[in-house]
Amino acid sequence: MNRSVASKRSSWPRWARRGLMENIATTIIAIGFLMLFQPFALSLYTYSFITMLTGTVMFIIVSKFPE
Repeated sequence: MNRSVASKRSSWPRWARRGLMENIATTIIAIGFLMLFQPFALSLYTYSFITMLTGTVMFIIVSKFPE
């Protein structure tokens, strides 16, 4: 039996696929940068590095997910 490429779609749920999760990780990184460069709240500045680091680690993990 010869199966087509279309039948090899991922069995992962749609929300756990790479495209959406990479966009969420990129958004978290962007929020971290906004927190870093805002001049108003010291607490946002304090947690900006943790936010960017979380987004970066998430992006690295999610890049291994199927399409």
